[in-house]
Amino acid sequence: MSTFAQKIIQFNKTLSFHGKLPKGIQIMNPFRENPEIQSISKKFYNKFYKDNRKRRMILGINPGRLGAGATGIPFTDTKRLNDQCNIQINSFTTHEPSSVFIYEMIERFGGVNKFYNDYYINSTCPLGFIRLNKKNNRVNCNYYDYEELFKSVESFIVASLKKQIDFGFETDACFSLGKKNAKYLELINSKEHLFGKIIPLDHPRYIVQYKPRQKDDYISDYLNKLIF
Repeated sequence: MSTFAQKIIQFNKTLSFHGKLPKGIQIMNPFRENPEIQSISKKFYNKFYKDNRKRRMILGINPGRLGAGATGIPFTDTKRLNDQCNIQINSFTTHEPSSVFIYEMIERFGGVNKFYNDYYINSTCPLGFIRLNKKNNRVNCNYYDYEELFKSVESFIVASLKKQIDFGFETDACFSLGKKNAKYLELINSKEHLFGKIIPLDHPRYIVQYKPRQKDDYISDYLNKLIF
C-alpha cells in the first residue's frame, strides 16, 4: 500500500492545468517551473507523511510566490523548513509572514510531528496564478478574485480535491484558511458533497498584516477549532 507521502508526491508531480484562463492571468506551477522544488517537497512529505495515518485537510487559497510557490510546501518558507522541520535549504532563502504565524500555531499545537500526524495543509486550488499589475510587476492572484477565473478553474479544483480525498483523508470536516475561501469551498461542497462541514479560520496573511496584536488570540481560535 502506498504511503500518504508517495501519493502526495505523485499528485504534485503530475499537477497540470489545460483549461483557458482569462486574459492577463498566467498559471503558476512550482513543481514544473523549479526542479529543486520536487526535491524539497519529497524530503518534507517523506519525513512527515510516510505512513497511512488518517488526517484532516486544511485548505488555503492557492500557492503564492513566496510560500508554496518557492518551496512546494504550503505556508512553509525556507526558514521554517530549516528551523522547525530540520530540512536544510541552502541554495535560496524565503521569508513568508503567513508561515511565521502557521508555525507558531503548530508549536503551540505540540510541534511539527504531532501536527502533521493529524493534519495536511494544501490549497483549494493547488496551482497558483500570476497577473501583471499597473506597474507591470508580477503579483499573486487568488482563484476567486475574478468570477471568470473561478469558472475557468472550478472543475480543476473539484477534480484535485477528489484525488486528494482518495488518498484516505477524514472527510467529516475540512478547515478553510480564509473566510472568502470558505465561502467558495461551501459553494463547491454544496454541489459535490466532499466534506461533512467546512470550518473557516481567519487567513494567516490577514492576521499578520491587520491584527498582529491579536495574534495569540487567533492562535487560540485555531487550536480550539482544530482540537475537536
